[in-house]
Amino acid sequence: MNSLINIIIVLLIIGWLVGFIGFGAVVGSLIHLLLIVAVVGIIFRLLEGRKRA
Repeated sequence: MNSLINIIIVLLIIGWLVGFIGFGAVVGSLIHLLLIVAVVGIIFRLLEGRKRA
């Protein structure tokens, strides 16, 4: 499950970069939504790791 979350986070960040560079303002809100979801996923992973330690 941990590797699946990492893959999803990486795909969201890559999708954000591709959309930001390739499409700019056309799909701006969707791109920023992907970035927010990726950041929330990273924060979730950090908090989850601290609980286990």
